[in-house]
Amino acid sequence: MKRVEAIIKPFKLEDVKDALAEIGIEGMTVSEVKGYGRQKGHSELYRGAEYVVDFLPKIKMEMIVDGNDVEKVTAAIVEAARTGKIGDGKIFVSDIEQIIRIRTGETDTEAI
Repeated sequence: MKRVEAIIKPFKLEDVKDALAEIGIEGMTVSEVKGYGRQKGHSELYRGAEYVVDFLPKIKMEMIVDGNDVEKVTAAIVEAARTGKIGDGKIFVSDIEQIIRIRTGETDTEAI
């Protein structure tokens, strides 16, 4: 079992969600986050004053998938989230030791 975390641009959320639904990924957690990397933020003008926005709004998607599905999940995310411009995001894949569904007590792959 693997945890796949993707940091993407906010306007790409629906595209990525639809791409994942097409390959059978139904459960995910989505959070609004802020961050910066190579993009380094940008300057904006507000009431005649210029100020720097360091942290840009992003979406963090988290899902737990079977280890055999990782490649198709990451490929779907990359395809749906890519704009070709700086700040498209990142995907992180990590191992999950155990999952327990609280309602039923099911564990591991049955709990996904």
